[in-house]
This record gives sequence, structure tokens and C-alpha cells, in this order.
Amino acid sequence: MLFTLIIVIAVFLGILTGHFFISPSEIDNLNLISSYFLTILLFSVGLDLGSSKDTFKDISKKGKLLFVLTSAVILGTFTGGLIAGAISNMHYNASLAIAAGFGWYSLAPVILNKIATAEIAAIAFLTNILREVFAIILIPILAKYVNYFTALAPGGATSMDTTLPIVSRATDPNHSVISFLNGAILTLLVPFLVNFLYSL
Repeated sequence: MLFTLIIVIAVFLGILTGHFFISPSEIDNLNLISSYFLTILLFSVGLDLGSSKDTFKDISKKGKLLFVLTSAVILGTFTGGLIAGAISNMHYNASLAIAAGFGWYSLAPVILNKIATAEIAAIAFLTNILREVFAIILIPILAKYVNYFTALAPGGATSMDTTLPIVSRATDPNHSVISFLNGAILTLLVPFLVNFLYSL
């Protein structure tokens, strides 16, 4: 619980700092710095995975779990997108395309800005960035109070990069591998699904 609290405090301190103390001209430098830190974090996760001798055993079992997880994430995400779209009177193709970002807030809005409207792109940005924020908060809670497998779902596409260190901390090396592969598959699907679903 302490780890989750630290994460939440860090996110809100970042929001406040960005709003009051960081100028737009400094954002590019901040993105570069955060990329370096993310690379170091992912390298650390890789070391942790590689040091565990059982991580890559039972590949077939991991494959089955990966299929179940990725399918459930896609189904749950699209169901949530349809429900949110119905509540907000948004056409189903737009709500599904927004949901198909799977948390990748830097790509889905760019695609939708080209094929849809600036408003839909802005909603996609906010929706997917909020998914990542909530994933950061929920992963440790779900791992502790539900189970490790359920904790892999909220991150969506980010479960291979930005939320992977949190998964690694909250679960174990075996689930970290599944998390990485799940995120990789969803990441590959994002460009295709966003375009396809909006065209329906």
C-alpha cells in the first residue's frame, strides 16, 4: 500500500510541478530525460527477469495465459469504450477507436487527428493518459488484493514499457514476462485497430 501511495503522490507532484514550474520550452528536455530514466528502469527489469532461472520455463503455459490475458484486455477495453460512448452520445466507431489506443496516448491521438477531428483526438489523448495513470495506481492494489494475473490488465499497451517496472515490483518474473508480451502485442495492434475501427 505504501508503494501505491508513493506512486500517487509522485504523479500528482509531477502534475503540479509541470503546471506551475515547467515552461513549454523545457518539455522537450524533460521528455528526453524521462526516456533515459525509462530505459534504465526497463534494463533493471530485464536484469531481474534474466536472473530468474525459471522465467522462461513452461513457454507453452505462458502462451495460453498470454492469449487469455490479451483477449480479455481487448474485450474489456472495447466493452468499456462502447459503454462510455453510449453514455456520452458518441458514435460507436469513434468510441471504439479511442479505446483501441490501449493506453498509448502518444500515438492514438495522432492517428485520430488525421482521420477524425481534433476533438476526438483530444478525447483519445485524455482517455489513454488517464488509463496509464489509473494503471499505475491499480496494479499494486490488484496484485495484493486480487491476484497477479489480474494486475497485468490495466496497463494495456504500456505493460511492455512504462508500467512494466510497476508490474515487476508488484508481481514476479513470470508475470512480468507475460506483461511484456501482452504489451508488445497490444502495441502492434494499436495503429491497425484505431484506423480500422474508426472506418466502420
